[in-house]
Amino acid sequence: MSKSYQVVGVGNALVDVLSHCDEDFLTHNAVEKGIMQLIDTGRASELYGKMGPATEVSGGSAANTIAGIAALGGRTAYVGKVRDDQLGNIFAHDMRAQGAHYDTPRANGDSGHETGRCMVLVTPDSERSMSTYLGVSEHLGPEDIDEALMAEAEWLYLEGYRFDGPDSHAAFAKAINACKAAGGKVSITLSDPFCVERHREAFRDMIRDHVDLLFCNEHEMTAMYQTDTLEAAMARAEKEVGIVVCTVGAKGAFVLTGGERYHAPAAATRIVDLTGAGDLFASGFLHGLANGRDMLTSARMGCVAAGEVIDHIGARPNADLKALFARHGLN
Repeated sequence: MSKSYQVVGVGNALVDVLSHCDEDFLTHNAVEKGIMQLIDTGRASELYGKMGPATEVSGGSAANTIAGIAALGGRTAYVGKVRDDQLGNIFAHDMRAQGAHYDTPRANGDSGHETGRCMVLVTPDSERSMSTYLGVSEHLGPEDIDEALMAEAEWLYLEGYRFDGPDSHAAFAKAINACKAAGGKVSITLSDPFCVERHREAFRDMIRDHVDLLFCNEHEMTAMYQTDTLEAAMARAEKEVGIVVCTVGAKGAFVLTGGERYHAPAAATRIVDLTGAGDLFASGFLHGLANGRDMLTSARMGCVAAGEVIDHIGARPNADLKALFARHGLN
């Protein structure tokens, strides 16, 4: 008997503010290029005031992945904390409009934190530099985890960025235990090399003991296993995890499982904005896996979904992913 949800995500609940800028803007405003930096409320207000015309959409890495699966018709749910404010309303409405179940209890004004947001600055080379105010999302805790919801997940998808919260490790543990006890499986994305550096030992313990599927890119992989080469890092990872999926940018993605290695090429596309590439890769891969596709086909779905999202501004697909898969023979 199938469960209610193919994939349930747990992670940040943010509103993305996306804008184009030149290299000088990054320099003059002390924004480090190509990475995610955590900022406070004051810095968020200052930077927002200096940004040019922007697009505001609900976001967060795992939320993007869940929205992508929902767009494909998958049965999904999401857990991420927002405040009972305007941005929180935007986030909740958008997730539900995408087709995902979302009912995480909202924080009230007494929490002292606002709904989080991420300032995404895109330079002419299509690289994105993110300044993130986590806000109340950082305070996701065990009390926000509905064990009955976790028990109804075929796959649990955890966002590495959420490891920065004071209570999030306990929230993840509660989600994992409820999911596993009901026969579900656990996946995690490492999210960012700097996130790995901050929480390497906690990640390693979780990966060894609980994770069935590891998502990462080549930089996160080598940061996790502290190796000089991707090959050495993947060799270590496949000894600890049943399925290892590592994206390698324009070279596509590798899947390692059961002593086998598969390679899916990147989808040919123009690059406008790299925001969300890894998130939508995970959407395609998990959608394939949850619907009985083999590893290579699932990886190809991931590459096609990632190729679609980098063709435009924003971390959500504009095109019909089902139709796009069909054009690539991935029905």
